[in-house]
Amino acid sequence: MTTAKRWTSRLLAIALPALLLAGPAQAIVTTGTPTALHGDTDGDAEADRQAVSREIERFRSSSISISQAMAIAEARHAGATTADVSFDGASGVPVYRVKTLHNDRIWRHTINAATGELVGGEAALPLAELDLDDRSNLAALGAIKHRLADAVHVAERAASGKAISGGLVRERGRLNFAIVVISGDNLKEVLLEPPGARAR
Repeated sequence: MTTAKRWTSRLLAIALPALLLAGPAQAIVTTGTPTALHGDTDGDAEADRQAVSREIERFRSSSISISQAMAIAEARHAGATTADVSFDGASGVPVYRVKTLHNDRIWRHTINAATGELVGGEAALPLAELDLDDRSNLAALGAIKHRLADAVHVAERAASGKAISGGLVRERGRLNFAIVVISGDNLKEVLLEPPGARAR
């Protein structure tokens, strides 16, 4: 599952080994120009920039943080862990879209970013219906002790900002948490490799 967005250029890479003893072992922070936070782009760079600016402004005016949204979704099922989270301010009421893993199912939740209330119902998808790569990533998530919430905390400290999305990404055979952080007027991607993930 990849929610964290890719950038067209990578301008800055800083390795921060052992940022927190309880946190993932390494953080790599990159800054660049996002293609978009949500949806497909039509190639109009100015329109894309304005859409991203509107999305960031709606995120900044939200009362609920990404960590709170994850906690709300995880509380729906005892023992659930967040696999993917993203802010969506593109339509109507700004919301967080949170996917949690619990009892061999992916649960999809929509959390109101202003009130923290669940919007609509929950939807569950059995892991057996996912493709092999997604099942492999989720199996690795269940086997490591670090959670996405830990990665968000480390990423926000490393990039000096607030996380707007996060999830799992596999790059060059390695499973990482990929967190997008708003720092000032910049979007930064923080990649964190959880200890123990390399061997899986």
